[in-house]
Amino acid sequence: MVKRSRIVSFFLVILFIAGLMGATTKNVLSNIKLGLDLQGGFEVLYKVEPAIKGQKIDKETLASAAEALDRRVNVLGVNEPNIQVEGNNKIRVQLAGVKDQDKAREILSTQANLTFRDVNDQQMLDGSDLAEGGAKQTFDENGKPSVSIKLKSANKFKEVTQKIVDMGAPNNLLVIWLDYQEGDSFKQEATKKDPKYLSAPQVRQVFNQSDVSITGQFTIEEAKTLASLLNAGALPVKLHEEYSTSVGAKFGAQAMNETIYAGIVGVAIIFLFMIFYYRFPGFIASVTLCIYIFLILLLFDWMNGVLTLPGIAALILGVGMAVDANIITYERIKEEIKVGRSIKSAFQAGNQNSLSTIFDANLTTILTAAVLFFYGTSSVKGFATMLIISILVSFITAVYGTRLLLGLWVNSNLFNKKPGWFGVKKKAIHDIKENFDAHDLPTKFDRFDFVKHRNKFFALSIALTIAGIVILSVFRLHLGIDFSSGSRIEIASNHALTKSEIEEEFNKLNMNADDIVISGDKKDRGVVRVVGALDKKEIAQMRSQFNEKFGSEPNISTVSPTVGKELAKNAFYAVLIASIGIIIYVTVRFEIYMALAAIISLLHDAFFIIMFFSITRLEVDLTFIAAILTIVGYSINDTIVTFDRMRENMKKKKRLKTVEDIADVVNTSLRQTLGRSVNTVLTVVITVVAIIIFGSESIRNFSIALLVGLLTGVYSSIFIAAQLWVVWKRKELKKKGVIITVKEKKKVSDAPQV
Repeated sequence: MVKRSRIVSFFLVILFIAGLMGATTKNVLSNIKLGLDLQGGFEVLYKVEPAIKGQKIDKETLASAAEALDRRVNVLGVNEPNIQVEGNNKIRVQLAGVKDQDKAREILSTQANLTFRDVNDQQMLDGSDLAEGGAKQTFDENGKPSVSIKLKSANKFKEVTQKIVDMGAPNNLLVIWLDYQEGDSFKQEATKKDPKYLSAPQVRQVFNQSDVSITGQFTIEEAKTLASLLNAGALPVKLHEEYSTSVGAKFGAQAMNETIYAGIVGVAIIFLFMIFYYRFPGFIASVTLCIYIFLILLLFDWMNGVLTLPGIAALILGVGMAVDANIITYERIKEEIKVGRSIKSAFQAGNQNSLSTIFDANLTTILTAAVLFFYGTSSVKGFATMLIISILVSFITAVYGTRLLLGLWVNSNLFNKKPGWFGVKKKAIHDIKENFDAHDLPTKFDRFDFVKHRNKFFALSIALTIAGIVILSVFRLHLGIDFSSGSRIEIASNHALTKSEIEEEFNKLNMNADDIVISGDKKDRGVVRVVGALDKKEIAQMRSQFNEKFGSEPNISTVSPTVGKELAKNAFYAVLIASIGIIIYVTVRFEIYMALAAIISLLHDAFFIIMFFSITRLEVDLTFIAAILTIVGYSINDTIVTFDRMRENMKKKKRLKTVEDIADVVNTSLRQTLGRSVNTVLTVVITVVAIIIFGSESIRNFSIALLVGLLTGVYSSIFIAAQLWVVWKRKELKKKGVIITVKEKKKVSDAPQV
C-alpha cells in the first residue's frame, strides 16, 4: 500500500527549502565579497625592513606597521581591505575594487616621514612634532592648493625659525622634506626642475605660533593626499615590495562571467548524466546538489569569506566531487537490489555499506586541502577554503540530505517491485532464495584479469617515467614568474593583437618584452613576460598607456627572486606533508602496504602532470601547485574506494592462503568498483572540461592540470596502487612461509588472518 503522506512530506520539504532559497539567494549573492581577481584591484606583499639602524623587526613592530597601513587604506575609502602579517617580516595587502590603483600604491608605500631641515640638511623638526590629525588641505594667499599643519609646540617652532633667521640670506630657508633619505642634498635638488623636497620657504622673521603652511606645486588632489598621509602618520618601518599583482576591472568582470557560465554548463550536464544513468535517485541527487550549492554560498557569506576565481573553480569542482558520494551510495543500492532484496532493504543496506567509504575518501581530501590552505597564499587560500567547505557540505547533503529525500519515496512503498526506477533491469535481479551475495554479482568487466597483466602496467609506467625524466632534463618546466621572478603583463584588447604592436608599446616605455604569447578566439589577448620586477612608477606608466592604447587596463604581476624561492619551498613542503598525512591515515584505517601503494600512485600522478606541462610548454604558476594537491586529494579518494572494497572482500575470504586468493581479491574488487570509478571521474571531468572550454583564461592552465591528473588518477588507482599491494602482499605471505600456489597443493593450517 502506497503511503501518500511520505510523498506529501517530500513535496512540503522541497517547497520549504525552495522558498527559503528563493527568498535569501539574492541577498546572499549580493553580500559575498569578491576578490580582486573578480572585481579588479591589487595585491602587494611587502618585506618589512628597519627604518633606522638597530631597529628590531618583531611582532609588535609588524603589528604597528599593519595598523599604519590600515589607516592609510582608510584614506582610500576601500571597503573591507585585507591586511595580513605573514611570517617574521612580511605584510600582505589586498585591496579589491580600488579605483585608482596607482594612487593606492603610492599612499601605501610612501614612508610619510615629514622633516623640516636647514639648507645644510640638518633636521630641525620631524613627524613626532605634528599634532594628531592636524593636517588639512587649504589654499595659500594666491589661491593655490596647500597643506596646513598644526605643531604640538609653538615654542619649539619659535626656536627653529630663530635658528633659520640667524643663518641669514640666502641660507634662511626652511626646507620641508617628505621621506628624506640619507644622501639626499638640498643644494643638489635645488638645481633640478622637479626636486625631491616639498618646498623651501624663506624665513625672514621668528614665528611664535603652531600653525604652518606647506606650499608647493600641488594639485588639489595631491594636497588632499599629503594631508591624509600626514594624519595617518609615518610608517614605523621601511617597506620593500617583493610581490604584486594588479587586475583591471574589465578583466575581473569578464573572468567572473566566463567562469560562472562554465559552471552552469558543467553542472547542467552532470544533472542530465545523473538522471539518465541513475534514474529517480539521480533526480534526487540533482535536487540535493542545488541545495549543496546554496549552502556553500550561505556558509561563505557567514564566514565573511572572499570569493576568488580559483574559489569559483573549487565550487564547480566540488559539485563533481559531491556527486561522488551519491554514486558510491547508488551503486551499493543497485547491488543490493540485484541480489534480490526489496527496494526498502536495499536502500538501507546500500546507505550503511557506503558510509565508511565516503567518510574515508572525504577525510583524506580534506587533509590535502588543509595543507594547501596552510601553505598557500592569496587566491590559493581561497581555493583551499572553498574546497574544504565543499567537501564538508557535500558529505552532509549527499549522505544525510539524499537519505532523507530518497528515503521518503522509498518508505512510501511507491517503488516496490519497480527496480527500473533505480536503473536496474529485472533480468539482472537474482532470487533472494539463492542467497546470492552482492560481492558475487557479475560485472561488465569480469573478462578482465588486471593482476595477470600487472607487469605490463608497471613496465609502461616505468618507461613513461624514464621518458618523463629525459623530457624534463631537456625541456625543463616553463616556470611562471611565481617561481622564476620577473613581471607578467596580461593584455586584453578591443582588437586583434600582433606581437609587433605589443613590442612597439614596450619600446615606447623603454622596456623589453622578453616573451609574448597571443591567445583568445579573436587573438585579442596577450601575455608578456619581462625580466626583473617592475617598480610602482613603471607599473603606473604601463597601466595608463595600455589603457589608452588597448581600451582596458592590463593585469600586471611582479615577483622578486626571494618570493619565487619561498613559493617553491612551500610547494615542496605541502606535497611532503600531505603525503605523510595520507600514509598515517591509510595505515591506521587500512594497512601500511595500502598506504605506501597509495602514495606511490599519487607521486606517479603528480609526476605525469609535471611531465605533461614540460612537453606542452604550459606555464607553471602558483595555481599549478593547487592543482597538484587537489589531484593528490582526489586520486587518494578513488584509491580508497578500491581499497575499501578489497578490505570487504578479504573479510569475506577470511584467510588469504594462495597467490590466487590475493589475485582474486584484487580482480574482484577492481571489477566491482571500476564502473563507479569511471562514473565519478566522468562527472568531475565534465566540470573541468566546461571550465577549460568556457571559463576564464586566467585559470585555464590550472584546469588542464586537473584534467590530466584526473585521468592519470583513475589509471594509477587501478593499475598501480592495487597491483603494488598484490606484489607486497605476496612477499609478506611468502616470507611467513604460508603462501601456496595451486601447483603446490600443500595444506596450511596457520595462515594468518587478514
